[in-house]
Amino acid sequence: MPNATARVFVRLLPWTSADGNPCFLAGDGTGYVSRVADRVEEEQLSSADDLLDEARRMLAGRAWTPGELHLLAVELTASLADVRRIAESRGERLTALDHDTPDDPDDAGGNGPRLPAEAFG
Repeated sequence: MPNATARVFVRLLPWTSADGNPCFLAGDGTGYVSRVADRVEEEQLSSADDLLDEARRMLAGRAWTPGELHLLAVELTASLADVRRIAESRGERLTALDHDTPDDPDDAGGNGPRLPAEAFG
């Protein structure tokens, strides 16, 4: 018998379909696809950090070709799209959790749903 108190959230996934449309997952946030999405988000954020470091080094050197600058812009644009999608997804989940939490300020017991610290990686 399914748990009657289980909450279902819709999550924007950190990838798109083959035709570029957003992908969503409905669930409680603990399943296999949610864990895969968490790992993909981690990898995308790590790649963004690496790319940002590379861009800073390249621009500081002031010895780039137009082709290198173009490639950097393409890679930064793709990375920014990934990071934006992650931020949007996490913001939507936080909003969903906020709407799901009681408005009782005396509820300091933390009984409402919480995102793990890794979600803010």
